[in-house]
Amino acid sequence: MSRITPFASPLLLGFDAMEKTLERISKASDGYPPYNIERIAAGTGAPERLRITLAVAGFSEEELDVSIEENQLLIRGRQVEQGERDYLYRGIAARQFQRTFVLADGMQVLGAALKNGLLSVDLIRPEPARMVKKINISVSE
Repeated sequence: MSRITPFASPLLLGFDAMEKTLERISKASDGYPPYNIERIAAGTGAPERLRITLAVAGFSEEELDVSIEENQLLIRGRQVEQGERDYLYRGIAARQFQRTFVLADGMQVLGAALKNGLLSVDLIRPEPARMVKKINISVSE
């Protein structure tokens, strides 16, 4: 049985990469760590800004990695066990995570900051230049 996709129309050319991205997003449904996405009001003439904030309590700067790969913002955390400890009760586990956000074309990462157990990543979306390109039609004789 073949699967019908939203991009199966012959009028949608070159959207196969977007279809793969949507499939990848649907598979990543882990809820850890929790996060917020907020829109930051832009001043006059300033481009729109977004801020992604992740709750990463217990992670140090060295245990976190923020990178961009193929229009995806990847945020990874890897805690290292700190020697032998004799726990009477262990409710806080050293846990690894990877959180992926797909970025639209033109999105840029301004920076990342870790404060009070919250990792904030600021993004900017510059207004794209509107272009119209005239295509010449050649006539063969």
